[in-house]
Amino acid sequence: MKRVVVTGGAGFLGSHLCEALLGRGDEVVCIDNLCTGSIDNIASLVDNPRFSFVEHDVSERITVDGPVDVVMHLASPASPVDFDRIPIQILKVGGLGTYRCLGLSLVKGARFFLASTSEVYGDPAVHPQPETYWGNVNPIGPRGVYDEAKRYAEAMTMAYHTHHGVDVRIVRIFNTYGPRMRPDDGRVVSNFINQALRGEPITVYGDGSQSRSFCYVDDQIAGQLALLDGPHTGPINIGNDVEFTMLELAEVVLRVTNSSSEIVLAELPQDDPTRRRPDLTEATTKLSWKPVVPLEEGVARTAAYFEQLL
Repeated sequence: MKRVVVTGGAGFLGSHLCEALLGRGDEVVCIDNLCTGSIDNIASLVDNPRFSFVEHDVSERITVDGPVDVVMHLASPASPVDFDRIPIQILKVGGLGTYRCLGLSLVKGARFFLASTSEVYGDPAVHPQPETYWGNVNPIGPRGVYDEAKRYAEAMTMAYHTHHGVDVRIVRIFNTYGPRMRPDDGRVVSNFINQALRGEPITVYGDGSQSRSFCYVDDQIAGQLALLDGPHTGPINIGNDVEFTMLELAEVVLRVTNSSSEIVLAELPQDDPTRRRPDLTEATTKLSWKPVVPLEEGVARTAAYFEQLL
């Protein structure tokens, strides 16, 4: 059993991670300021004696009593609607928040795990994207606050690793979806599903030919735990390498929800990546991990969750 601090633990990914850690016998200290997370996401965990929740902004000094074996830093608004709504908070949690979490790891002698993102590749000129690719990011564009916060967080993590000897892991998360996403978070899977369930037009930006590779949350968490427990520092891409266009995704959603919604086209947002697919060579060879949930099955599970909310 390990004692694990999970920042952003009441968020979409964080709550699934807390659940998985508890499920394998670990003790979890969940830290979240509830900026984008929700108590509802961890409601099923609060009665577990190995789980504790602390409402706190990790951009401020973090204090955790007792020993800590692992600090997993997942705290950060990560949805497109947040980039315009709370840009300063995103930069602070990527910079100051990472600094505070690394400081906690250093003091406690704990392993540090950084949840980075495929957004560090920006609108990639290399496809698929290997971990060796440095990216194509517009630092002053509308997505820059999130992209650069994560790039800075990776740099700080490696500085603590090389200068202070902190044991670190870095995961680059690719387009993950599943239950507990916010219905209004602006991500394409939640957008499409909620529009379909409401019978509203499905809004596809651009001509629909831009692509993503969608990873179901259970696969994502399994990949993260494989990286956490293994000897590899990373960064390592965790995602699904099966690529879909936006029009193909819309068709899957319509089929799964049995919706009669029409598909409408809208202007492509600035700096929106045209293609995104991870090179999973590192993950499959070093972690012996690969995604197993097909898109249609994952979308069905996610749609069932949103249908309950509606």
